[in-house]
Amino acid sequence: MEAIKNFFATLTLSKILPAVLILLVGLIAAKILSKLFIEMLERSKLNKSLHKMLSTVFGILLNGIVILIVLSTLGIDLTSLIAMLSVLSLAISLAVQGTLSNVAGGVQVLSAHPFQVGDFVEVSGQSGTVLETGLVYTTILTPDNKRVYFPNSDVAASTIVNYSVEGKRRVDLTFSASYDAPADKVLAALREAAKCDQLLPGEEIFAAVNHYGESVIEYALRSWCKPDDYWDVYFGTIERVRKSFEKAGVEMSYPHLNVHIDNK
Repeated sequence: MEAIKNFFATLTLSKILPAVLILLVGLIAAKILSKLFIEMLERSKLNKSLHKMLSTVFGILLNGIVILIVLSTLGIDLTSLIAMLSVLSLAISLAVQGTLSNVAGGVQVLSAHPFQVGDFVEVSGQSGTVLETGLVYTTILTPDNKRVYFPNSDVAASTIVNYSVEGKRRVDLTFSASYDAPADKVLAALREAAKCDQLLPGEEIFAAVNHYGESVIEYALRSWCKPDDYWDVYFGTIERVRKSFEKAGVEMSYPHLNVHIDNK
């Protein structure tokens, strides 16, 4: 209290006017520099979600510098003030260590941009469409309409599979048919069933024998489509295969066991 009284007692108009002038000029300069910084971010290739965070941090730093200059002009000793702020920032960082790690993970994800909003991705075994990448959490909407919030520290440390970034996705399916059905007839029926309007032009439909089982032959069927059409092609192909097999006279066999009884 004594130090505060001495400070106000030594305040004079010759000290206050330059401090006020420096404060006004500093705030105006900080605002101009912040606008220039935002324009520079918009011209850069950084993720759009990172712009707001960087501009906010930059603005806080500029305003903090202006305040320190004003306090120094008023005759306040900044050495003890900076030391106190350093101890305070250390205490705060220890208290919110988990949150800070998520923020650091968010910066890493946004700067590396392994995915964008709207991409269909798989993170930590969970698949869904990216809704938002914030500073602390990344939000994903699953196909069954559930929102999953991943801490950014986990996202940055996990394996990320992006199904949308290449612009096309392969539909992999397997079907079984009887050993009695000729392979060429089964393959023709599979190729016919795979045809639909959502397939990418120029991409061939692949069908081949995949495995010889104990009682069935397994066939692989692969086709290409846009990521947004994946599930329509996937389920539509499964539905058409049965009809195509019936039309071609191919038996959709299933695992079975033949038992032969010897009367002797």
